[in-house]
Amino acid sequence: MTRVATCSCGKLAIRCPAEPLKISLCHCLECQRRTGGPFGIGAFFDAASTEAVGPSTVFERSSDSGHSIAFHFCGACGSTVFWYPSRMPQMVAVAVGCFADPGFPAPTQAVFDQHRHPWVVPPT
Repeated sequence: MTRVATCSCGKLAIRCPAEPLKISLCHCLECQRRTGGPFGIGAFFDAASTEAVGPSTVFERSSDSGHSIAFHFCGACGSTVFWYPSRMPQMVAVAVGCFADPGFPAPTQAVFDQHRHPWVVPPT
C-alpha cells in the first residue's frame, strides 16, 4: 500500500510504498517547537524506497543525542513533511499528520519521556 504525505498546500509530498519500519512519538522540546504541539510523531521508512516530490527548504539542527537532522519543509506553506536523521542514514522520517489518515498505525515507541506534558497519556 503506497501512502503519500503532503504539506498543507500540496506542493511538497513524499510517497512511501511500504509500511513504516517504526513509528515514534517524540516528546523532545525541539519536536514540540517544530510541531507547535506537545509532541511530534514520525513514521520511519527505508529512504531508498521513498520518493520526494516537489521543492523543499531544508533546516538542519542537532538532535538531543548530538546527531544532525535535516528537516524538509514546504517553502510556500511551511509544513515540515519529512526529515533525514544522520544517525540513521538509511531512514527517512515522515510527519504522521502529513498523511492525513486517521487509520494510520499508532506509535510503536515513545522517546524523551522526561519532557512529556503530564496530561499526555503515553501509548500502550
